[in-house]
Amino acid sequence: MQHRIVVLGAGYTGAIAAGRLARRLHREDVAITLVNAEPDFVERVRMHQLAAGQDLRPRPFSEMFAGTGVELKLAKVTGVDVDRRTVAVVDAKGPGEPETEELEYDTLVYALGSGWNDQGVPGVAEHAHQIAGRPGALRLRERLARMDAGESVVVVGGGLTGLEAATEIAEARPDLDVTLAARGELGDWLSPKGRRHLRKVFGKLGITVHENSSVTGVEADRVTTADGATIPAAATVWTTGFAVHPIAQATALDVGDTGQILVDGTMRSVSHPDVYAIGDAALAMGPGDKPLRMSCASGTPMAWQAADAIAARLTGGKIPDAPLRYFNQCISLGRGEGLIQYVTADDRAVRAALTGRFAAVYKELVCKGAAWGVANPMLGLPSRRRHVVRQPAGAQSPVRTAA
Repeated sequence: MQHRIVVLGAGYTGAIAAGRLARRLHREDVAITLVNAEPDFVERVRMHQLAAGQDLRPRPFSEMFAGTGVELKLAKVTGVDVDRRTVAVVDAKGPGEPETEELEYDTLVYALGSGWNDQGVPGVAEHAHQIAGRPGALRLRERLARMDAGESVVVVGGGLTGLEAATEIAEARPDLDVTLAARGELGDWLSPKGRRHLRKVFGKLGITVHENSSVTGVEADRVTTADGATIPAAATVWTTGFAVHPIAQATALDVGDTGQILVDGTMRSVSHPDVYAIGDAALAMGPGDKPLRMSCASGTPMAWQAADAIAARLTGGKIPDAPLRYFNQCISLGRGEGLIQYVTADDRAVRAALTGRFAAVYKELVCKGAAWGVANPMLGLPSRRRHVVRQPAGAQSPVRTAA
């Protein structure tokens, strides 16, 4: 009987994990099912480009996983029962009454990721736009296309997503009045060189910056800050952070205060050894015993770690023990400018940084490389498949003997 591996979510981490498992394990020994609500891979790191009016290359999963043995199931996950080892899904393939189905698993890879976080601020859900996914980015794209010259766009949030959104919109629509509202100072986590370049680019693009401004309310035509000031906003873009998918909190899995699943160094749940969590859904610790931040930079090595650990436990191989660390933060500032901030292993800025056109090219290569890594999950490693010889902790289905 085949060992059933179900991967929930086909973002960067889920898609990489499914593909890597397919290349690690013999097809006759495992059944790998990848569950996702959309038929195409979404380059989440490019959502600010999509919102600003650029067209992205379609990447259908049917092509990406052709011949790999990975079965793509177009469905929305509605629940996970970790005691019965089942996943409830609703068919997302076509019109008509959706059908509910239950999938059984022996090993579950939970990669449902995150969405935008309104942080409970009044008016955000009703009036603000978000670019945490393709539907939100497309809605913002439509709104920007209808806006007239001189109208105002306010981007709330001074993190990486906010910086990229503000500069992309300002470059694509120089006729709009673009403003960034940041809780702290502009780029306050960057090196002095990085901050100087950021201010230079913002000045060149004509972006107004409200520093040390916490937005406490959003209306259809303005935002309000904690000090009582108002900023005109024909369109508000909310980029203050992400919130994980809520399904994990409704299970018996151990989760942290953020709702992320608590995992060990191999991305395995600390409470349920047949469940692995990766990407934004997982609370994994990095250097300095600090939680890894929600990002593609964290998610990709987490996916490698989980897939290799699952394969090792199934085949009797050596469990991977590769430390997860950071090297840089890559920020696009429009199409012609960029900022590569080098960091310590635990993600603190150092003095070195790349700026300008070269940094923009660097960031573009990183984005292309991330998408290429989804379709080529072994990243040049040997693609030898191994036979399943034993079950990991908690699995019940019988397995073949060693070949």
